[in-house]
Amino acid sequence: MSDFVIETSGLTKYYGSKIAVNQLDLAVPRGGVFAFLGRNGSGKTTSIRMLLGFETPTRGSCSILGCDSQRFTPELRNRIGYLTESHFAYGWMTIAECERFQSGTFARWNDRIFAAVIEHFGLSRKARIKDLSRGEKAGVCLAMTLAPEPELLVLDDPALGLDPVARRALLEAMLIVTQGTERTIFFSSHLLDDVERVSDQIAIIDRGVLRVLCPSHELAERTSSWILKYAGPTPTLPEISGLLNVSSFPGEIRIIAVGAIDENEQRLRALAGVDVQRVPVNLQDAVVSYMDDRGRRKSLFQSIGA
Repeated sequence: MSDFVIETSGLTKYYGSKIAVNQLDLAVPRGGVFAFLGRNGSGKTTSIRMLLGFETPTRGSCSILGCDSQRFTPELRNRIGYLTESHFAYGWMTIAECERFQSGTFARWNDRIFAAVIEHFGLSRKARIKDLSRGEKAGVCLAMTLAPEPELLVLDDPALGLDPVARRALLEAMLIVTQGTERTIFFSSHLLDDVERVSDQIAIIDRGVLRVLCPSHELAERTSSWILKYAGPTPTLPEISGLLNVSSFPGEIRIIAVGAIDENEQRLRALAGVDVQRVPVNLQDAVVSYMDDRGRRKSLFQSIGA
């Protein structure tokens, strides 16, 4: 059994002349939670659809559980759970009918897991899908995804649009199902607080290109931020290694960079008439900086002349 549940090599997808995913190389280890991040239009969903065999790569390859994504068998698909942000279920069915319908399509079905997730979301099996809130519907879809006990869960923005209570229930369920097992969760999300709570590994894709791949705790540790305050003319900044973002405000400049922490700080502190403060960087700051347009830009306040 391979140590990796997902592997891609040079995975590329064009739509006409537009490139959606560019030379993506990933190796997702077995066990734990892997977060796949990026802005809208960055190539996340396209990548996921190629992984699951729903899209054909223009070039390159991808495999799940050791099988080429273009050659999945029904038995292999039984080992993969897939949940999207739409949380699709037939509205005319009750939860009990959804369970009977879904269980008939899988070789293995754990009634105990289905019941536990439904109870975790406070739902009755007699409830009809069309009468459920978005969060409750997400709970039903999660129960249907987990009950076949898949080795790999692929979740494409599953918490999008959910209220805080439903989001917490979803995250708790994600953590519970990966405890003490070799089950792996591969998920995309825009909710960085959630990512910080549950993820073991992080990948960031931007404009179809993989920018970051590392353990979650290392991303913030490798990233540094400084606030420069000044009273006179705007200072000319020195060269900053690994520059991610510079935002200008009246009398203040904020800098975020990756790596070369000591060297960058020495250069900044050499500026005359500038007070330099190094500030902590959390995971959200680090991720947003990688996703943001790199380099120097005006703040919104400066742009509108405020």
